[in-house]
Amino acid sequence: MMHLNAFVMPNGHHEAAWRHPGTDPRRARTLQHYVDIARTAERGKLDSLFLADGVALWGNVRHNSHSHFEPLTLLSALAATTEHIGLIATASTTYNEPYHLARKFASLDHLSGGRAGWNIVTSAGSDEARNFNRATRPAHALRYERATEFIDVVKKLWDSWDDEAALIDRANGIYADTELIRPIEHHGEHFQVHGPLNIERPVQGHPLLVQAGSSERGKEYAARFAEAVFTAQQTFAEGKAFYDDVKGRLAKYGRSPEEIKILPGISPILGRTEAEARAREAELNALITPEYGLRQLSKMLDHDVTPYPLDGPLPDVGSFTEGAQSRFDLVVGLARREDLTIRRLIERLAGGRGHRVFAGTPVQVADELEQWFLGGAADGFNVMPATLPGGLEEFVDLVVPELRRRGLFRTEYTGPTLREHYGLARPANRNRVKEHAA
Repeated sequence: MMHLNAFVMPNGHHEAAWRHPGTDPRRARTLQHYVDIARTAERGKLDSLFLADGVALWGNVRHNSHSHFEPLTLLSALAATTEHIGLIATASTTYNEPYHLARKFASLDHLSGGRAGWNIVTSAGSDEARNFNRATRPAHALRYERATEFIDVVKKLWDSWDDEAALIDRANGIYADTELIRPIEHHGEHFQVHGPLNIERPVQGHPLLVQAGSSERGKEYAARFAEAVFTAQQTFAEGKAFYDDVKGRLAKYGRSPEEIKILPGISPILGRTEAEARAREAELNALITPEYGLRQLSKMLDHDVTPYPLDGPLPDVGSFTEGAQSRFDLVVGLARREDLTIRRLIERLAGGRGHRVFAGTPVQVADELEQWFLGGAADGFNVMPATLPGGLEEFVDLVVPELRRRGLFRTEYTGPTLREHYGLARPANRNRVKEHAA
């Protein structure tokens, strides 16, 4: 069975979604908006719901809505209003401390009954650095070095309580076996953390670890740590190459290919006919504000393209960035391969910021997903509706039944935790100090 994750943005993934009559930017600032979206995803039996995040004001707020709630706060509320759907939040290893983050995700995992996931990012934006007492962002390599140690510390903290540490022996007045709760005594290059964590080991052992970087360093990091990878590829060949590359790196870390799920992003725009779907895509593209698209493109490329003519070619932006390297390569490659003007490039990126946009009927969308899944380019998909809530409702009501008809997607949840949705084992406690008698 393929895995499906709902990637949620306030109004949808198309950059002009907030202007579309099918969305309500004011309602996107309310809890009920997200409750309805989460319940739709759960009605479709999707594996999980994912919230992206950044710690700076994204893009140009003059021309787009930016009502992005802090994700762990929002997901804690959604945990109380859903029963099964996994809840994945983005959090940065560059602008957080391991103890604080380990505690937050352990808390969400307990509050949700084992449905928490952490999308690990290193934060590529320069604006983010300036919000955290830094003049500029750390170099790409340094961000990943810190991230490697960061995740190691977090996992140690989650394992600082044995699963049986909480005895809750009220008769004898003993809450916990303190021999099973240990400091981690971490002394590294970036972090000095004593521990232990001040909350019991998470329900899942460790919340699901998700990663989205596709640079060489990012792929190596995914092979070492990630259990799900959100990625962006434009063609089946690119998706297959990425899939084989990442899965092929697992053996050096003592892992098997089944221990990681790769989910390319797809932004489906549905219609009763292909012509209707393409007309809906054109309707959205007609709402694009060029000033916003230019700012977004400049951010992706880490290069100011605003002085250049919209109907001219993409200028020389070099071959390297200290920002998001995999997205830089994808955007430059797309522009060069298809000889796109800046205007056409903005349109191609408007629906998914480099993720694949596919306009078609529910059967055609299902055909695409089936090809990638059975062809070994994906274990599932990061579904990115162009507009919300309507785009997700259409996917759940029209595409999911077609996938089920083909035997490709579940009809019911098979367990209560996010790890069980993804078919992943609960990790053993690496710091277990003793075995208990049966």
